[in-house]
Amino acid sequence: MNYSSETLEAAHKHSGPNREEVLASAVCGCFYCKATFVPDTIDMWVNDETYATCPKCSIDSVVGDRSGFPVTDPVFLGAMHEYWFERTTNAQN
Repeated sequence: MNYSSETLEAAHKHSGPNREEVLASAVCGCFYCKATFVPDTIDMWVNDETYATCPKCSIDSVVGDRSGFPVTDPVFLGAMHEYWFERTTNAQN
């Protein structure tokens, strides 16, 4: 499935501040390393402890399933990674 830039931008808004939404989620996904995990494994919060960081890679690119986005779908996480990380990296080269 292809995800539109509008969908990816809307999902990104759930990557912070997101403490309440993440803690209310059953599962979270990191769109940097593409790991999925349960919220109680998050061991670091940043930006006044309002942004979740991934317990695998420590990047604050976490979205919880309470957001309504398919955070366990590897295609979704891959599209998010490409849109938010690869696109900016490639633009700088």
